[in-house]
Amino acid sequence: MPIRILDKKVVAQIAAGEVVERPASVVKELMENALDAGSTQIAVEVRGGGISLIRVTDNGDGIASTEVELAFERYATSKISHIDDLQSLRSLGFRGEALPSIAAVAEVEMVTCAAGSTEGTYVSLEGGVVTNKKAHARPPGTTITVRNLFRKIPARLKFLKSTATENSHIANVVSQYALAYPEVAFRLDIDGREALSTAGKGSLMDSVVAVYGLEVARNMVEIKDAADWSPVRVTGMVGAPAISRAGRDGISFFINRRWVNSRLLVWAVEEAYHGLLMTGKHPVDIINIDVPAGEVDVNIHPAKSEVKFQNEPRVFVAVQKAVRQALVAQMPVPAIAEVATAYRPPSTGHPPSLWKAMPPLANTPTHPAPTLAATLPALRVIGQAMASYIVAEGPDGLYLIDQHAAHERILFDQVRAQRGQRAIEVQGLLEPATFEVNPREEEVLKSHLAELVDLGFALEPFGNRTYLVRAMPVVLGKGDWSGVLREVLDGAEARTDWSERVAISLACHGAVRAGQSLSDDEMRELVLQLEKTSSPHTCPHGRPTLIHLSAGQLSKEFGR
Repeated sequence: MPIRILDKKVVAQIAAGEVVERPASVVKELMENALDAGSTQIAVEVRGGGISLIRVTDNGDGIASTEVELAFERYATSKISHIDDLQSLRSLGFRGEALPSIAAVAEVEMVTCAAGSTEGTYVSLEGGVVTNKKAHARPPGTTITVRNLFRKIPARLKFLKSTATENSHIANVVSQYALAYPEVAFRLDIDGREALSTAGKGSLMDSVVAVYGLEVARNMVEIKDAADWSPVRVTGMVGAPAISRAGRDGISFFINRRWVNSRLLVWAVEEAYHGLLMTGKHPVDIINIDVPAGEVDVNIHPAKSEVKFQNEPRVFVAVQKAVRQALVAQMPVPAIAEVATAYRPPSTGHPPSLWKAMPPLANTPTHPAPTLAATLPALRVIGQAMASYIVAEGPDGLYLIDQHAAHERILFDQVRAQRGQRAIEVQGLLEPATFEVNPREEEVLKSHLAELVDLGFALEPFGNRTYLVRAMPVVLGKGDWSGVLREVLDGAEARTDWSERVAISLACHGAVRAGQSLSDDEMRELVLQLEKTSSPHTCPHGRPTLIHLSAGQLSKEFGR
C-alpha cells in the first residue's frame, strides 16, 4: 500500500485517543489546567457518567480574548517555550494537547475571563472547529462545558463501562487532586448530587476526612520529613494496618504534586509495611514526593500518568524509610516485631505428587459433579495439626483438610443456596453501626445496593457518604462485616459476578480461621458438611481444601 499523509481529522482523533481514554480523562485534564491557572476553587459537575455533560468551573487566571481560539490548537501552550523547559517542569500540563483532544471528540463550550479584564469571552466548538465566539460577562476564571462525549465515535462509546463505573473513575480523579491540593476547595456534583466537597484551608487531614471519612482519618499518621534524604523530600500521611484494603486503590502518589502511578513506589511502600499487613492486604497512604524537576521525566506517557526518576534507588529508599519511620512512630517497636512474626504467611506449596492423587471432577449438566462421599471413603477424624489442618484417616491413606478453606466452601454453598431460594438468614446488630465510604466507593455501593440487601445486609443512607448498617448475614457470625463491604467495594473492577464476589467474601470472613482450635465434634461436623458441598475439593477462591497421602506413598517414603 502507498504511504500517504493522514487526514487532519483522523490525526486529531488518534491524538485524542491517547489523551481522552474515558470521561475521567477529560475531568483530569481540565482540573490540571485549572490548577496550573492558580485556581483556589474548582467545581466539577457531571451527568450520565460524564458522557452527557462535564462542566469544570474555576476562579483561576482565565484566558485573554485574543488567545481563546489559539488554546484549542494542537501544541499551543503557555507552560513551555524552549526544549530546555522540559528539564524544569513544575506545571501539570505542558503539551498543549488537552483542549484540542477534547474538542476533537465532543461538543465544547468555554466561557473565560482573564484576570484584570472587564469582559469575558464565550466560544463554542464542534468537531474541533470554532462555531461561535462572542463577548460574555464572567468573573475572572474559566468554565468549560463538554457535551456528548464520543457521540460521533460509537466505537469508543461501546468500550466504556456502566454509568456507575464511569462516575466512580471521575470521583477518584477529583478525590486524588483534593488530596494533592488541600489548599484548593473542590466540589464534585454527580447527576445533581454533591459527591465531594473540601474546605480548601490547606489541611491535608481535612481532605482525608472529606475523601475517606473519619474512621480512616483517625488511623492516619503524618510523615515527618527527614533532611538526610535530600534532595528527595517525602511528606504526606500513612494509614495504620487496621484500615488496610483488598486493592491498591488506597495508595496515592504525587510527584511534585502530580498524581502518578509507579510500580517502583508501590514496591517501596509495601516493603515499608513488610510484616505488618496480611497477605493480599494493602495500605491507605498519601505520599507526596518532591524532587528537583531535572531529576524526574514526566514526558514518558501521553496522559502524563507515569514518570521516570534519574536516581530510582534514592527515591525508593527515601519513600520506604519515610513510611516505615512514620509507622514506627505510631506504635512501639516491640509491637511491630510481634505483628511481623504473627502475620508472616506460611508457604502454601505442596509436592506435585500429592496433587496427582486428586481425581478430576466432571461438572457438566449431563454429568453432575460427584460429592466427596462419592469419590472418597468414610473418613475418621484423628485430630488437628498446627491448629489449622484436620487430620483424617481413610482405608486408602491420610487426608489433610484445610479447616479454613473447607469451611469457606461450606459457607459459600450455603449463601448461594439461600440466595437462590431468596431466604438469606439475617441477624440484626444490637446497635446500628455506621459505614463511611469515599466518593468512588459510594458510586459503586449505590449501583449495587439492592444486591447487598438480597444477600442479607440492611443498609440505608445516613448523611453525607455514610450508611447505617442494621443487619448482616448470619453466615458471618462474629466476622468482620465492614471488611466484607470494604473488600467488595475495593474490587469493583474485578471481572466477576458481583453477587458471587460478595458471597465469596462472606464465606471467607465467616469461616473458622487458621490457628483456631476445634473440638472433635466440630471437626467431624465440618467434614460431614464438606461431603455435601458442590465442589468439596476447592474453596471458592480455587485453593484446595484437602490433600491425599495414599497408603502406597506412605509405604514408599518409609521404605516398606
